[in-house]
Amino acid sequence: MTKIIQFTDTHIIPEGALAYGKVDTAAALSATIETINRMLPRIGPVDMAIVTGDLTDAGGEDEYRHFLKIMSGLEIPYRVVPGNHDNADNLRRCLPDCGWIPRSGPVNWVSAFEDFSLIALDSQVTGHPYGHLSEETLDFLKTSLSELGAKPALVAFHHPPVKAGVAPMDRQNLRENAPLKEILNAHAGEVRVICGHLHRSVAAMLGGVMCQIAPGTSHAVTLNQTPDAENSLTMEPGGFMLHEWRDGFVSHSIPVGLFEGPYPFVGHEQG
Repeated sequence: MTKIIQFTDTHIIPEGALAYGKVDTAAALSATIETINRMLPRIGPVDMAIVTGDLTDAGGEDEYRHFLKIMSGLEIPYRVVPGNHDNADNLRRCLPDCGWIPRSGPVNWVSAFEDFSLIALDSQVTGHPYGHLSEETLDFLKTSLSELGAKPALVAFHHPPVKAGVAPMDRQNLRENAPLKEILNAHAGEVRVICGHLHRSVAAMLGGVMCQIAPGTSHAVTLNQTPDAENSLTMEPGGFMLHEWRDGFVSHSIPVGLFEGPYPFVGHEQG
C-alpha cells in the first residue's frame, strides 16, 4: 500500500531567529519530524515525504542550510517543491546532488510508486505571492498523466487552485486554473491534488478532482472570513497529512505533538 506524508510551509529562517518576531519555525519543524518518526511503526511503511513549498521564509542560502540540517533527522526519504517564499536557484545550490531536481527551469518531477505516481509541479511566480503554472509546467503535467494511462496520480504544488473564503489568501491562490482543471479531469485514473500555502487543513473540489490543502507545521493563517480581513497568523497547533491508497485515495490530517494514549475502550462499545 503506497503512503506519502505531506508537510508544508515550514518557513525556516536563519538559526536562532523567530519568524515574524513570534514563531520558532525551526522548533516546529523539529517537532514535526519527531512526531513522524515516532508514528512510523504504527502508520508505516511510508514511501516518501513531500514538502509542498515555503521551505524557507526568504529563500536565503543560510535558511536552506538550516532547513536541510533539521530535515536530516527524518527517517524516510523526502522531496520538495518551491513556494512563493522560496528561491529556486538557492534551493538548487544548497540541496545535495540527488538527481530528481531539474538543474534549470521549473522544479517539476515525478516519482512512481506501486499504487500511484506523485507528480510535483512548480507554481512559483518570482517576486509575487500568487501562483501560476507555466505552459512548460502544464505540458509536463499533461505528458506525465498521459504516460500513466489509467494509473492514479497524486499531484502536488504549493498554491491552492480553490478558494477557502479567507480573502487575503484567496487573492494569492493559483491563477488561470481552467487549463489545469481540464487536464486533471481528463485523466483516466483517479487524481488527488495536494497543496500548501494556506496554513490550514481544507478540502474542496476542482471539477471532479479533490483538492486537499495541508496545515502548516508551525502557525496558521487566521480563519477570518469577513470581507475586509487582514492577513494575520494564529498560533494554532501544527500538522501534516498522510495520503495513502486503499480503494482510492485516503487523506489523514495528523497534529504535531505527543498526546496521551492510546487507551483501550474498556467497558464501552468500540468505535
